[in-house]
Amino acid sequence: MTFLSPEDQLHIIKSGTTQIVPEAALLEKLKRGKPLNVKLGVDPTAPDIHLGHAVPLRKLRTFQDLGHQVTLIIGDGTALVGDPSGRSSTRPQLSSAEIKANAQTYVDQAFKILDPQKTILKYNSEWLLALTLEELLKITANFTVARILERDDFHKRYTSNQSISLHEFFYPVMQAYDSVVIEADVEIGGTDQLFNLLAGRELMEKVGIQPQVCLTLPLLEGTDGVQKMSKSYGNYIGLTDDAADMFGKVMSIPDEMMVKYYRLASTVAVDEIDQIESGLAQGTLHPNQVKRSLAKNIVETYYNKDVAIKAEEQFDLVFKQHAIPDEVDEFKADLSVNDEGKVYLAKLIADAGLTSSVGEARRMIDGGAVKINGEAVGAQVYNVDPALLDNAVVQVGKRKFIRFI
Repeated sequence: MTFLSPEDQLHIIKSGTTQIVPEAALLEKLKRGKPLNVKLGVDPTAPDIHLGHAVPLRKLRTFQDLGHQVTLIIGDGTALVGDPSGRSSTRPQLSSAEIKANAQTYVDQAFKILDPQKTILKYNSEWLLALTLEELLKITANFTVARILERDDFHKRYTSNQSISLHEFFYPVMQAYDSVVIEADVEIGGTDQLFNLLAGRELMEKVGIQPQVCLTLPLLEGTDGVQKMSKSYGNYIGLTDDAADMFGKVMSIPDEMMVKYYRLASTVAVDEIDQIESGLAQGTLHPNQVKRSLAKNIVETYYNKDVAIKAEEQFDLVFKQHAIPDEVDEFKADLSVNDEGKVYLAKLIADAGLTSSVGEARRMIDGGAVKINGEAVGAQVYNVDPALLDNAVVQVGKRKFIRFI
């Protein structure tokens, strides 16, 4: 890309960030005119990632597009402890096999965003598990128990007499040591990671390495616009979601969340996002068109332009024309009848993965959110004639369709 001044780079980097500590140090590093080593550490505690997890990856890509080097650290060593940030209890420890499987899935998804040619991939077990007891003691001697207990989560657990396992104290020390090993110029993390990031900065100073700058990013709210994006809240947009589902989920976010999604989840240039924000505020841009552009950008990022266009067409087919999509996944349904000669629709819906449980399926039926071939199922109609379901398209909610075969 065209050479940008350190000040212009800083403007782009700051878009969507919460804190840069200290900002002046980042500007000085940019003024060197040399590529910075920008670090992100991720613990592979779950196999799939969503747009919320992708926020720091998007910021890493911004650094890459500005000409900087990225070091992505897979925390297969730190994951043996588990990040205590924001936790009110000790995390269950994962096995090495679970960590390894999750790590591969995470890497595959991360490279949907990052440029592999500008990414150094490291596993921190390489150096953490190789430490001798003597080396570990020397590292931990740079921290005090009082300093570790300053963490908000540890402080709350300590003052409320909740247990803190000794191994949890090692987590910020281990993450800090990662920064020493790779000599990071910048470390990125969520707002809940600031203590860990500052621990890295502190340890680097104590061992005589120029300290890293800490850059924090906000948590991304989910499609409800209230709770942080999470599978447990059911408000997530997964990187591996079907394209039509991904488009529909983005279209469902509240209008007031659009600019935040543009800054944290899209590939749109910062100057253009600034113009979008101004246009929305002044009423010169229509929110629906702005949201459509956002949805197409996000789908195109994880698929391609043609798929994004098709996803928009499918969205209009369902929401404007109230029609059944052209392409619907199929499910081999067991249409065995009960004593009344009926089949239990609620269970079939759950078995097909349209709801997380039979109970949820019953609630969706009662709420009028279930249709068979476009016709709504009545409240408390949980058992239906099997002939109704033979080769039928069942819809649950606004975006979920499946054909029973």
